Amino acid sequence: MAYTRAKIADLVDGKIDQETLHQMLSTPKDPERFATYIEILQERVSWDDRIILPLGPKLYIVQLKTSKEWVVRCECGHNFCNWKENWKLFARIHVRDTQPKLEEIYPRLMAQTSTWQVLREYYCSECATLHDVEAPTPWYPVIRDFEPDVDTFYKDWVGLKVPERTDA
Repeated sequence: MAYTRAKIADLVDGKIDQETLHQMLSTPKDPERFATYIEILQERVSWDDRIILPLGPKLYIVQLKTSKEWVVRCECGHNFCNWKENWKLFARIHVRDTQPKLEEIYPRLMAQTSTWQVLREYYCSECATLHDVEAPTPWYPVIRDFEPDVDTFYKDWVGLKVPERTDA
């Protein structure tokens, strides 16, 4: 089933009804949906470098127009790093590693014990958008959410030509 551009825009905006959302997620995807989704996202950003793949709300892998290099970019235009690196290592990180810091967001006696678990919040250094939160043990290294196989996704999943890049 193909969905209209307006329905996909509603999905992006979080204004879609639950029944339609369930249908969209559980049925085979129409071939044009990803391209339409990317077009909608592209229209909403202030820069004209090409969005290759969304990594999350307001976070993208982008192809730089001038060099064809792929980078991780915030919606505001801030570049974190090369797309193969862990963008979190280039973000502003706020660690909630004491009981008072944890109790800023959890009620007293309901927060985890800071010697067992901390919260790491990853922000854009330009616009302060919160992009991710982790809840690891204090000594655990920064977690990389996933390493997308963009080539396979484009060729085998959505049937599109893989965008050019300088590190191919």
